[in-house]
Amino acid sequence: MNYSGKVLTALLTGLAAGTVLGVLFAPEKGSETRDKLNESLSDLGDAIKERAEEQLDQLSDLREKLVASLKSKAAKAGEIVDEEIEEHA
Repeated sequence: MNYSGKVLTALLTGLAAGTVLGVLFAPEKGSETRDKLNESLSDLGDAIKERAEEQLDQLSDLREKLVASLKSKAAKAGEIVDEEIEEHA
């Protein structure tokens, strides 16, 4: 996990902990507190899903670049082999 991923994870964890503590100690009815807690957890889940999708997109882009690079290098290597074969034939 890169640095920004660790920072985001720490931020989301702190946000979730703060939200839970704030809701639990708020002077409201239990049903209102549960509703707020459910909403906060839902928002946290959405944020985690969004971050996961971003990470998957980045991995997909990296894979595409790696495949293109390997294909390019393989083509160059094939050209070199063909040139060597022609030279020694």
